[in-house]
Amino acid sequence: MEQLICRNLTLGYENSPILTGLSFSVNCGDYLAIVGENGSGKSTLLKTILGLIKPISGEVLFADGLSRKDIGYLPQQTVVQKDFPASVTEVVLSGCASRMGLRPFYTKSEKALAAENIEKMGLKGLEKRSYKELSGGQQQRVLLARALCATQKILVLDEPVSGLDPIVTQEMYELIEGLNKSGITIIMISHDVKAATNYANKILHIGKEIFFGDKSDYLSSGAFMGKVNL
Repeated sequence: MEQLICRNLTLGYENSPILTGLSFSVNCGDYLAIVGENGSGKSTLLKTILGLIKPISGEVLFADGLSRKDIGYLPQQTVVQKDFPASVTEVVLSGCASRMGLRPFYTKSEKALAAENIEKMGLKGLEKRSYKELSGGQQQRVLLARALCATQKILVLDEPVSGLDPIVTQEMYELIEGLNKSGITIIMISHDVKAATNYANKILHIGKEIFFGDKSDYLSSGAFMGKVNL
């Protein structure tokens, strides 16, 4: 069943298009990897899906009872985020903020959800540690736990392993794969085409050629054959 439909999208800034005529859909339980050259519009596409920017034309539709509030988002890390002065629990709990409305406190069930996701991400025992004191891999796990507090339906991940060492990168990919197997839909930007084709079942390639479809079809496509400069 479809959860997300992007139809005839033209994306860019101040009416200067960088990507035109893009259409694709994401089904419940999919693992979609978005790959392509730098500057091709991958992050712009994610921000459009999240409603952070508007497309020049086209539309983003939600189905199967999904809304933007049901999307958990793991953005690329910035220096400011890495130095964020809050505890692990505080950062993870903030993922519940979208459902709080005017309520100034977290409920018992929200605190239990945060604790569950902290444990799920292998962070048990670090709840009171300052986020900025953690390693890069631990910080990404915290942010993933935060995203899980926002949703159990769909996660949008913008280069979640950027800057991590190979061992931690592999661990992160395995965590994401496990979440997908548990029923959570994944949309992930990746520069690592090998990892994308190892884990994802659907590929969206953005570049001189645009491809959207099953991984098996992508591996025999012109878009994949010309990926040398990704």
